[in-house]
Amino acid sequence: MGGLGRPGVTAVKWSAVSTAARFALQLVAQVVLARTLGPDIFGVFAIGMVVLTFATFVSGFGFSWSLLQRTNLCEEDVRFAWTWQLIVGILTMLALYFLAPLLSAYFREPRAQFVIEWLSLACLLGAAAAPATYLLQRDLNFRAVGLIQVGSYAAGYVAVGVPMALLGQGEASLVAAWLVQAAVVFIASYVLKPHALRPLFWYADAKSAVGTGRTVFFTNIVNWLLNNLDRVLIGRLLNAQSLGLYNVAYNLATMPNTLLLGALQPAFLAAGARLQDDHPRLGRAYLQMLATVVVLGFPAFATLAFLSPDIVHVLYGPAWSGAAWVLAILFLCMPAYVIWGLSTPVLWNTGRKHYEFALQLPLVFLGVLGFYLFAGEGIHMAAAVAGLLLVLRAAVVGAAAFRALKIGWTALLPDLLRGLLLCVACVLGAMAGQHAVERFDIPLLSLIAGSFSAAALPALLLALRPQILGREASEMVIRFVPALAKFLRRGVSAPHTDLPQTLEQPL
Repeated sequence: MGGLGRPGVTAVKWSAVSTAARFALQLVAQVVLARTLGPDIFGVFAIGMVVLTFATFVSGFGFSWSLLQRTNLCEEDVRFAWTWQLIVGILTMLALYFLAPLLSAYFREPRAQFVIEWLSLACLLGAAAAPATYLLQRDLNFRAVGLIQVGSYAAGYVAVGVPMALLGQGEASLVAAWLVQAAVVFIASYVLKPHALRPLFWYADAKSAVGTGRTVFFTNIVNWLLNNLDRVLIGRLLNAQSLGLYNVAYNLATMPNTLLLGALQPAFLAAGARLQDDHPRLGRAYLQMLATVVVLGFPAFATLAFLSPDIVHVLYGPAWSGAAWVLAILFLCMPAYVIWGLSTPVLWNTGRKHYEFALQLPLVFLGVLGFYLFAGEGIHMAAAVAGLLLVLRAAVVGAAAFRALKIGWTALLPDLLRGLLLCVACVLGAMAGQHAVERFDIPLLSLIAGSFSAAALPALLLALRPQILGREASEMVIRFVPALAKFLRRGVSAPHTDLPQTLEQPL
């Protein structure tokens, strides 16, 4: 069995379990908060979050990322990363606090000043938590990472944010929720993975750590621009309500995507770092993951896109109906985001860490032009530009990963065709289900009928011809659900064992 080592499916499974739990918590909390606060307050908070994510990248600078990439780690590496994470975190926090008036003026939203000032604390908390978090990931201890994620979200949003919102605290409830979540992550990460706190400003291998940090920093800035240009310009050109509608749709569309990448990407990156010189095995694992995404992910997101109007109406109510079209466009483009997220570890693990920054930099200028020209036309056009950027990012980074691993694009073509076939089956099923109940004009009934029918037709096809999934996707499913082995291997050639052993150990 070729691979990245046995601890990996354990890592991925724990990530999947924890991210599923966090998905459930996040969905419930966000629905309650959205219905309670409305698009306008969410838009004000979204301005703060756009600024905070940029500041977080600056405060991180990638010092702790180097801990994940190093083959051998010593105490000096950790002390150096901790020292400079803390220094840059403090400086970023102060800069963000004092720039809050200017930033709120740029967005023409005075209420954002309060949000930005308080969220500046998150820069320090995030920087302080980073070394312990990356050390846990390096150990493939995704059980601890997952528990921290779920527990911190519950503490921040369920225990603090929702009660404050119900008591009428407005945007302060969202700010408090975020800060509590960040504080819990910091404390819990350090308790579970304590490390030396003595300062270390320089040491023999510091130049290498700074070099990695510099690359991570510039890459993160490019990624921030590509991920946030839409909200920066919507907030500037339109208003807080439009930004609130757009941001909730974007967050909902990316929620399953972010959780999926949160489960797969860190494990793939950490385990892949141990196989930096074994490109064939890394390539087989990468191709199998991509095959699973296109065969299973494409149909799922296509169905969600088709059902978007009902999803928005049921979850958020009529006040959020303007977000439905945005949600549909973004759902359609989410598989590209997953492909991009799984391709970046390949570049880092094959000595091409600068490629992610260099390849995406031209897309920043293209995105600025696109959003500047079209964001003022409304959130629908902004969503179309954002979706196109996601597809282009997946194309350029994915192509570089394929070249690095010497894989021809035709290797994925059969699975792509399978995914498109299942997409058609899902959408036809959803249409049939909605048509059957449309006379009742009940969004919840339409959503249930559409979802059930969307799953029923592909299920029937798989029952008749399980080989539709293909060998790669079938074997990936079997690794996580062994009980399906006998069924899925009917009509499929000999079991494919290219996925690394890292992704094969049960819980």
